[in-house]
Amino acid sequence: MRSLKKFLFRDSGPAALADDVRAALDAWRAAPEPRFDDLHFHTRYVVVDIVSTGFDPGSDALLGIAACSVERGVLHPDGALFIDLRPENADPAAVDRQLAAFLLFLAKAPLVTYHVSYVGGFLKRVFRERLGIDFEPAWIDLAWLLPSMFEERSHQLMPLDQWLELFGLDGGEGRRDAMANTLLLARIFQMLLVRAVGKQIDTAARLVEESRASTFLRRTH
Repeated sequence: MRSLKKFLFRDSGPAALADDVRAALDAWRAAPEPRFDDLHFHTRYVVVDIVSTGFDPGSDALLGIAACSVERGVLHPDGALFIDLRPENADPAAVDRQLAAFLLFLAKAPLVTYHVSYVGGFLKRVFRERLGIDFEPAWIDLAWLLPSMFEERSHQLMPLDQWLELFGLDGGEGRRDAMANTLLLARIFQMLLVRAVGKQIDTAARLVEESRASTFLRRTH
């Protein structure tokens, strides 16, 4: 475990990066910011989940990252990406290239997940320590936003599986892999977009703001 953490999370910042990785990072930095004031139908969102050995970004290891896009309200499983960071695939150059490819896949889109503090914490650390990137995307946290948007179903913070049951989605039996979890999150997010429009939360900017407000209010009350 300690060797895997040492491999993924460097103590002294990024080492010398390959030229193609640096070129990819330059392309990502130069890419234009998407319009967050467009309607949801015109906005590309990326749903993200991770696999880790535990829940603490400071003491546990990241094992994988999964992502898929929701664009024009439609789930695009073909536009999906998975990065395998398990120890047996621990080649530093390959990991750096995969992380750079992940950034290009995101293209600075607003990100959707369940518990930003968990998912975002691991991603922030791995991008900072491997690539020297300050990873601060616009997050939408379904864990806190769903109780705010679907109060008639539940007004409390709940495990994801309980939301899947309430929405009539089959989460399967046993432990799901990260990509299966990501696709289920994307389906819930599609339902949330419909509800958001009904509440006049009709742009990415407003949805991100609502997510931040829901997170703050529910954590402080």
